[in-house]
Amino acid sequence: MSPTPQIVEGNGSAPRVLLIDDDRTLCSSLERLLRLEGYEVALAHTAHDGLQRAIDEHYDLLVLDVMLPSGDGRVLLKKLRTTSEVPVIMLTARGDEKDRIHGLEAGADDYLPKPFHVRELLARMRSVLKRRIATAASPQIVKLGDLEIDPVTRIVRRNGEDITLTGTEFEILLLLVKSFGRVVTRDEIAEACLGRTIGAFDRSVDNHISNLRKKLGATWQDKERIQSLRGTGYIYTAGEGA
Repeated sequence: MSPTPQIVEGNGSAPRVLLIDDDRTLCSSLERLLRLEGYEVALAHTAHDGLQRAIDEHYDLLVLDVMLPSGDGRVLLKKLRTTSEVPVIMLTARGDEKDRIHGLEAGADDYLPKPFHVRELLARMRSVLKRRIATAASPQIVKLGDLEIDPVTRIVRRNGEDITLTGTEFEILLLLVKSFGRVVTRDEIAEACLGRTIGAFDRSVDNHISNLRKKLGATWQDKERIQSLRGTGYIYTAGEGA
């Protein structure tokens, strides 16, 4: 018999955003706009300063450039992910797929190639923050097989051991587990977990799924927990004894 997910019942301040980018003109413009939109904004222009502030201070969202003086934004993000799960949108001057994959593997929740329209950045920021708030508002622990997912603390455990996920990876896993036994299309995942539609050549969802597979490991039958159906989507298939 296939298992079913088990549900266990379990302030209004402005969002704080840290912009980490060496382009001071861009940062100044974004700071003015974001403050008009109701955000509290802090700036950092080097990798060292950005990492230190991200660790020492509380932020609801980071906007991080890939290319920084004295450091690579992806290296900074990998270091940050050892201590923090703060949502991160990565900016890159290059739009090729390899750069996007590296950014997602480093722990980014989303990415935006430069140059970009500021309204698109705002839309992605709102989407990331909205998903985080919506998940925290549902204080229910989800259990399936050897997995336990807590939407409030955003902790995922496999056989009692914590698994570190990015915010977007967490959202995708929660969606797939809650949809156990049903195929979830790439478009559904993108809209629910990235807050945007994706084109035929956009591999964002696939890259996040790949990262999830690596972190979750195989089932007790040595099979992938998340199966792909070509041209359709993904399904979480870990059965009894997983």
